[in-house]
Amino acid sequence: MKRFRFTIGNKVLLGFSILIVIYAVSATISIVTIGQGDQINRENSEVIDPSVRQLSELNHLVTQSKMLVTNWVYMYRNLQDQQRLDSLQQFEYPVLKQQLQQVAQRWDNPKQRAELDSVLTQLDGIFQVQRTEIMDNLRTFEDYEDSMIKFMAEESLSSQILPQMGQLQANLKNLIQAKTTEKEEATLLQMESFDRLRNATLAIAFIVVILGIIIALIIARTITTPVKYMKEIVLKLSRGILPEDGGRKFSNDEIGEMALALETLVSGLKSTSGFAENIGKGNYAASFEPLSGEDVLGNSLIDMRNNLQAVAEQDKRRNWATEGLAKFGEILRKQNDNIGNLSDTILSNLVKYMDANQGGLYIVNDENEGDPFLEMAACYAWDKKKYLEQKVYPGDGLTGQAWVEKATIYLTDVPDDYISITSGLGEANPTSILIVPLKINEEIYGLIEIASFDTFEPHQIEFVEKIAESIASTLSAVKINERTQRLLEESQQLTEQMRAQEEEMRQNMEELQATQEEMERTQTDRKTKESIINNTNLMFELAESFKISLVNAVTTQTLGYREEELRNMAFGSLVGSASALADAKRVVDEGHTWTGLLPLKNNKGEEVLTKASAGRIRDPYANTYKYLIFAANISTVAQSHEQL
Repeated sequence: MKRFRFTIGNKVLLGFSILIVIYAVSATISIVTIGQGDQINRENSEVIDPSVRQLSELNHLVTQSKMLVTNWVYMYRNLQDQQRLDSLQQFEYPVLKQQLQQVAQRWDNPKQRAELDSVLTQLDGIFQVQRTEIMDNLRTFEDYEDSMIKFMAEESLSSQILPQMGQLQANLKNLIQAKTTEKEEATLLQMESFDRLRNATLAIAFIVVILGIIIALIIARTITTPVKYMKEIVLKLSRGILPEDGGRKFSNDEIGEMALALETLVSGLKSTSGFAENIGKGNYAASFEPLSGEDVLGNSLIDMRNNLQAVAEQDKRRNWATEGLAKFGEILRKQNDNIGNLSDTILSNLVKYMDANQGGLYIVNDENEGDPFLEMAACYAWDKKKYLEQKVYPGDGLTGQAWVEKATIYLTDVPDDYISITSGLGEANPTSILIVPLKINEEIYGLIEIASFDTFEPHQIEFVEKIAESIASTLSAVKINERTQRLLEESQQLTEQMRAQEEEMRQNMEELQATQEEMERTQTDRKTKESIINNTNLMFELAESFKISLVNAVTTQTLGYREEELRNMAFGSLVGSASALADAKRVVDEGHTWTGLLPLKNNKGEEVLTKASAGRIRDPYANTYKYLIFAANISTVAQSHEQL
């Protein structure tokens, strides 16, 4: 008889047969235990969890009802809260009540069902009292004005409704706590069941390990090849080399997962390297996904990208503001001789630079000191200049309020009728309104109002405030220059009028007395205007030789000379720009009035920048020409522009 051979194949077959039996026993235990756990989970998910959730919702509903009914009593015309309370009682509560009653039918504890019925009954009564005592009685303005109705509602609220709802919430909390305890007990029972399953699994696992060792010895050789491949990849990574994808197939086991994870790591390192290269080139929009939430390198690169992007954005905003300040500084320097042109140019460029849609520039009109008002100097909307006439008095609308408060107003909740009623900028309704006063040294020279369909960033508001300060400085200088020019022209007109009167006096001696009285009145007016000029601007009277014959007190104070030192001094020795002096002399000799920047030197040799106006008049007594020069000291304004 041939002896039976227990081959390796048979041993493997026997081992796997034993493993199958063991796994079948383990599976049976697991199925029974999991079934018990599933029953507990089903009880939790279908009965206990919905009960706790719906009881909590009922508690929240009661809290909302307390708040809303209190608001109903003490806040008239709070339609939103009143509608919310009506909806809560008529729709939300009945639905929640029905859900609770349905789930309560599956409660094992009849005492808890009775407590729930009691709570619902109490709540029905409370809601009925709310409706009859408060909601039905307090509907109109007259109801709230009726002190007796109001008092009865408040009394019912404080003495009946709120205490009952407080007690009801206490009962609800007891029910919630009871259901929460049931859930915890069920969870504990489930954990005990799983502990038994774990112990049985551990015992079976011990047997499986012994048998697995025998089987592992047979298949150990199948592990060597993939491990060697992974070793080569790891060695390359240790030298900083990112190997190419070999396209190998791996078994679906731990070794395969390790190989797949290694390939994922290599792919991730390649992606990380490319992302770092993009960051180095300034491409902050490059996409990158870290290997996981715990990918230290990947997440650090993303943080670095975000920080660099934030710095780049800050630099972009800083450059935007710097370029804007330079641009508007140049505009203010080139167009500082006419307020109308300056206003139009500044406003149109500012609206475009801010990517806004509408804008208005107001300038203070204080010709009547007792009744100053803001006058619209320029209006710009939808890339077109608008011609509107508008006056704003102190305190009128947001514009007048900003004038009075001397502070910036930024409004994002713009009413539908704001533009047409308050600002007059047009019919389109913007998203945001920015009103900035043109202020320097706490004095308001006007306001800028800008409207946009987008919101303004803080750096944009700060930029407009800086531009507003520069505009205020320029407006101050322009107003002084225009007043000086106007006074100079009036002085010339008075001089011509005096010459005509003198000629008429020589021709008609019979009217001498009347002419003399008229001359005296004219001279008085001229002296008054000349006194105004002398007290605000530097004044030089020059002979035909361009030597100084007369100066005013402002001149001596500004330049630091005594009047005796300046008399008969060549005017050119005080001027710091020979070309400006030559240009002025040429223009006035042609019979025109010259206006421009004229740098002067004080007794210390320091430069004093002035905005000067010069003209030539005839001396009727000496039958020669003399020159008048009026100059406004604008050194402070020039320094402000240089700082920009």
